[in-house]
Amino acid sequence: MSLLVVGLSHRSAPVSVLERASLSVEAQTKLLQDTVAAEPASEGAVLATCNRIELYADVDKFHAGVAELSTLLAQHSGVGLEELTPYLYVHYEDRAVHHLFSVACGLDSMVVGEGQILGQIKDSLARAQETHTAGRLLNDLFQQALRVGKRAHSETGIDRAGQSLVTFGLEQLALGTPVESWTRGKKALVIGAGSMSSLSAATLARAGIAEVVVANRTPDRAERLVRILSEGDDTDVTARAVPMTSVPFELTRADVVVSCTGATGLVLTADMIAAGVEGRVDEAPVVDLDAVAEEDARESAPAGQPPAEDGCPVDLPTVRPGFSVMGEAAVAGMDAATLEQHGAWAAGSAVDRRDAARGTGPEADAEVIGALAATASAIGRIPERRRPEQVDAPPRPQPVLFLLDLAMPRDVDAAAHRLPGVRLVDIESLAEASADAPMAADVDQVRRIVSDEVAAFGAAQRAAHITPTVVALRTMAADVVAGEMVRLEGRLPGLDDKHRAEITQTVRRVVDKLLHAPTVRVKQLAAEPGGAGYADALRTLFDLDPETVASVSRAEESTEKNAENRGPG
Repeated sequence: MSLLVVGLSHRSAPVSVLERASLSVEAQTKLLQDTVAAEPASEGAVLATCNRIELYADVDKFHAGVAELSTLLAQHSGVGLEELTPYLYVHYEDRAVHHLFSVACGLDSMVVGEGQILGQIKDSLARAQETHTAGRLLNDLFQQALRVGKRAHSETGIDRAGQSLVTFGLEQLALGTPVESWTRGKKALVIGAGSMSSLSAATLARAGIAEVVVANRTPDRAERLVRILSEGDDTDVTARAVPMTSVPFELTRADVVVSCTGATGLVLTADMIAAGVEGRVDEAPVVDLDAVAEEDARESAPAGQPPAEDGCPVDLPTVRPGFSVMGEAAVAGMDAATLEQHGAWAAGSAVDRRDAARGTGPEADAEVIGALAATASAIGRIPERRRPEQVDAPPRPQPVLFLLDLAMPRDVDAAAHRLPGVRLVDIESLAEASADAPMAADVDQVRRIVSDEVAAFGAAQRAAHITPTVVALRTMAADVVAGEMVRLEGRLPGLDDKHRAEITQTVRRVVDKLLHAPTVRVKQLAAEPGGAGYADALRTLFDLDPETVASVSRAEESTEKNAENRGPG
């Protein structure tokens, strides 16, 4: 086994890079075809989800394989190799198996324990089978990964460690309110009708949403999803399908929007969202934060002049807007000499009008600076760098439109974060929120399952590697027995059928007994780490024809392909 995986995920790359590197279904198919056409790889499979892109291959050379797979990922994702390389990770042989099994169990998911990844692994295997890029190794690997994932969910409480990405996203939108209470009476717009969108619609329906509207570019798929929702026994949700052209109107009446399409551009722009909440947002002062920052800078400067940096030891560009450059926060960490210089600069500056309104000003700042200077002269330096207190943020209206963007690349304009009356949760904010999510105790048990399964898979693969050689040895022995019986019949032409059968059976038992112990033992040895060389030793000792061994392998692969055509289990 020379299994290699090269990829990037939410753990190794920022969302902005994952978003640009995302692959359409067509791009995945082309990537698979180019992978097996490359010299180092004989098999290939792509696992592409909203937060990971991984290329699996059976390679004959490690370094050449890494170089080739990395180059292919860069070419098909459209992200330059130099830019992509720092975010790529590489796993080889047993470590690659361990990685996929961990992924299948939800241990490597953004939300630990989520089960949706199993469906994505199944789709990945099906795509590799359809393009005929999955051979014995990747078929065995992905089939076993599905079994390991199902075992983890059935034998442990890993499901309690996290939820699906949809549920987690809805919890983030609800801001601590139970999702079932938060959704009650609300209207939802689901954009897209794929697996993630379908899961979102079903989750909303089970949570008690009043209405689900499904918009999709293919009307038939939207109608099919609506029928599934309407016919469900566990919900009484009202559902209907609309064309994509109706999305701007539906935004004006929706409370919750979930979008997950395969579009390469934005589905919801900031202007569309702003129009959707127009007239629905409570009156509240709208504050231009950029203008506030500029005004703060002007008020901190001497009258009639731009902010003066001459003679000021503070690096003004690093001071965040909304803070006085003359207060304690600005000078914390300075030594006595620098403080003296800063004090001289502050004494010649204009009055800070914000401080004056609070009954403070240069005089108060001068006292602070004097006290700090005294401390610095005694101990040589200000002992603590204090973080400045941020000015009060302008009030924002309560959200009236909640957006959950589960697409990669994103469907919703990130500028929606700044729109009043809008709350947006996207893949990037989900990644930040899940970083602090608690881990269930069951995770340790799942890790043990993964370790055991990796060891078993490796042993099975190593044992399978020697099987064609053992079969070829037994075939050679059977041929020897058959040849000797022909020779015996030539020397004893009067031998009757009864005695011929008894002699044949006796010779076969002798050969079987002689071969039994060494073939069983060689399989055991081959299953252990480092046992790959026993197949070569067996071929050399018995002078086996390499073509005979190869023909056994081809026969096994033909049988596996017939089973493969029935699809993954």
